[in-house]
Amino acid sequence: MLEFLIQESRTNFEFCHSKFKINHSKLIRVNDSLKYRQRVIQFVFFLSAIVLLGKAFHLQVWDESASQYAEAATYGTNILYPSRGLILDRNEKILVNNNAMFDLMFTYNQVDKNMDTIKFCKLLNITKEDFLKNINKNWKSPRYSKRQPTPFLKKISAANFARFQEDLHEFPGFFVQVRNVRSYPYPYGAHLLGYISEVNQNQIENSEGKYKRGDYIGASGLEYEYEDSLKGTKGIELVLKDNIGKQVGSYRDGKDDLAAISGRNLVSSIDIELQAYAEQLMANKTGSIVAIEPSSGEILTMVSMPTYNPNILAINRDRGEAFNQLQSDSLRPFFDRAVMAKYPPGSIFKTVMALAAMEMGVTTPNRMISCAGYYNNNGRHQGCHQHSPCYNIEIALQHSCNTYFFHLLRNAVDKYGYNNPYAGLDTLASYWQDFGLGGKLGIDYPNESKGNIPTSKTYDFMYPKNKGSWRSPTITSIGIGQGEIQLTTLQMANLAAIIANKGKYIPPHLAKGFMKNGKIEELKKWEQKKVRVKEEYFQPVIDGMERVTTSGTAMNARIPGIAVCGKTGTSQNPLGADHSVFFAFAPKENPKIAIAVYVEHGVWGTRYAAPIASLMIEKYLTGAISPSKKGQEKKMLEANLIKNNP
Repeated sequence: MLEFLIQESRTNFEFCHSKFKINHSKLIRVNDSLKYRQRVIQFVFFLSAIVLLGKAFHLQVWDESASQYAEAATYGTNILYPSRGLILDRNEKILVNNNAMFDLMFTYNQVDKNMDTIKFCKLLNITKEDFLKNINKNWKSPRYSKRQPTPFLKKISAANFARFQEDLHEFPGFFVQVRNVRSYPYPYGAHLLGYISEVNQNQIENSEGKYKRGDYIGASGLEYEYEDSLKGTKGIELVLKDNIGKQVGSYRDGKDDLAAISGRNLVSSIDIELQAYAEQLMANKTGSIVAIEPSSGEILTMVSMPTYNPNILAINRDRGEAFNQLQSDSLRPFFDRAVMAKYPPGSIFKTVMALAAMEMGVTTPNRMISCAGYYNNNGRHQGCHQHSPCYNIEIALQHSCNTYFFHLLRNAVDKYGYNNPYAGLDTLASYWQDFGLGGKLGIDYPNESKGNIPTSKTYDFMYPKNKGSWRSPTITSIGIGQGEIQLTTLQMANLAAIIANKGKYIPPHLAKGFMKNGKIEELKKWEQKKVRVKEEYFQPVIDGMERVTTSGTAMNARIPGIAVCGKTGTSQNPLGADHSVFFAFAPKENPKIAIAVYVEHGVWGTRYAAPIASLMIEKYLTGAISPSKKGQEKKMLEANLIKNNP
């Protein structure tokens, strides 16, 4: 038994010993594996450290952009301003150009407090007081930030900037922002071209983010009408800035920047040479001229006098003073008389009176009406002038017989009975409205007036205590373009174009289209309109208008070799000398130009309006003034009607 136990113990001991030897061998192998792995990991860490050190050395020594990124605390945006679109005339001559203007900006936190302010002020031609005023903003206002660029001095001319630029590096915190502002190669067309101005707060709030403080916007004329196309699209430059707002580099190498897109170049319908000539003829006069190409409705000339040189309202440091002087001028040079002034047209209205009366069936082209030198209106004499008998409408227009057209007016108003003038007048007015009178023509231009064509409601309002008591004798004056009839010069010119076209017209407009790849891209398709007067009724009116210039009231409007059809008018003015009116078209066949001239205080249509219109027609059709009309030209150029009519 004892031997058995000893033997068993020995067996167990041998087994355990053999197991220990096996496990010890495994432990040695595991330990060797761990040491190997540790060496591998150490090697990887060492290699990574070398790579990181090398990269750090490269970034800090060789790559300056890394330090810029390291210093950057945020990124900001610089606005890139586009060039505004040019405006050209119909022959592609530049009317409105762009000039560089410089705004000096500063970031307050970056300005050197020990800078040489004396030199700084001298370079910019400003005083020390100006410097202090411009740099000490109301920093409590949300409009300004010491860490963001702020305007210091705007509208620096190119000449002044060139002198300052050489020393700009001496003044940390200051930089220049380039803007494009308008310039005008021709000193004409101020009203129709318009001007730009800085946006106001209301415009900013209503722009849906398109404009911000300091931006410029079209304020009048074509600049205003086509602002969306002319202004272009701003660009954006993203930049990195450090913790004090200093620019330290571009963001992502400019990959996210957006380039500015220039505005579109507008080709207008204006003939600048004719525009210049018209303004010269109207110098020292008050009034307006509109000339239209009848076949297209394109406006060749649109003048309002007095006017001004558009360059004086270009964006510069003297602009404010010039603007105030124009605004305070008693002659109101900002008032655009071509489209805003409502004038009694006088006798030129007899043409459309005749056309409407014929269409209403109350007269015929060959009707004779006698004239004793006045019209007997129920015992009240309304004046006319001595002339040969009016056997038809042609001769009535030739001599501008008031009596003839008083009769036509009463015949039309009384068509449905003497005691029912409402239906007759409203029918008559509806024909006049067909000619675009008493309403807006829809010109692509701001501030167009409707003028006025009276209806039965007009006179019911004028005679409220005796409503219904007015009759045709009450309103005879409207038959000759007086009384409550009011037209704009634009409407008068368009009326001439309608007669030239025998009842058809395209609404007058100032833009031909935009330039694209060297060609004019049509802006829109203007729809032709037609009045409700038969074409056959236009011929006697046209023939009568030709008689006016060959043997009637405007023989001084004749042009050698060109058949001119026109009509004079004298618009009564209770406050002073009467106004001179004339409208015409030429040539008679296939007319190229229709024109209306209105000269305030010009007395008679034949005295100033007719010769001015004639000179312009000849200039446009032939390019020169014939020797026989040189004396007339000199007289018109030298005439001064303002000195006697302030």
